[in-house]
Amino acid sequence: MTSVFDASGNHVPVTVIEVAPNVVTQVKTVDHDGYSAVQLAAFDKREKSATRAEKGHFAKAGTSAKQLVSEFRDFGREGVQLGDVLQVSDIFAEGSSVDIVGTSIGKGFQGVVKRHGFGGVGGRTHGQHNRQRHPGSIGQASDPSRVFKGIRMAGRTGNARVTKKNAEIIRIIAESNLLLVEGPIPGPAGRMVEIHNR
Repeated sequence: MTSVFDASGNHVPVTVIEVAPNVVTQVKTVDHDGYSAVQLAAFDKREKSATRAEKGHFAKAGTSAKQLVSEFRDFGREGVQLGDVLQVSDIFAEGSSVDIVGTSIGKGFQGVVKRHGFGGVGGRTHGQHNRQRHPGSIGQASDPSRVFKGIRMAGRTGNARVTKKNAEIIRIIAESNLLLVEGPIPGPAGRMVEIHNR
């Protein structure tokens, strides 16, 4: 992350996202596919790493193999044709809001204090010396004689699909294919994300 000053002179924290040129590899229509969507591909990869289906799509679009392929329903941009190359300034506008979908940072197996914000079991004031971060009681007695589904317990934390909604686009640097979005976004630095117009 970094920060910039907006037009009003406010200091705004931003995340810099590189939006590589996106190639239209498939255009779906209501008549042919039952719904309207556009498939976009970005970031080159080795040809041998692409599946046979992907190679067919890339060949029709007249482009090399791509690393990231995503489908966007109701794309909202009219006149998009197979093989078109869309730049960051073609898709987004400064001041508009977007949804950013990514994979959050994985934190491994964590206890309930870190995972769910529990306060622990009574501190050290009630004769406990080794249970400060434990979950405490999780169920009832002989009725119903089980633990209910959905009880918050220790477990794998992070590494999940997360959507940040209504992130404002502060600035677009078209010559460098950069998008400056207000605040943090899901995932570590260098991770790929999807950006959806609202």
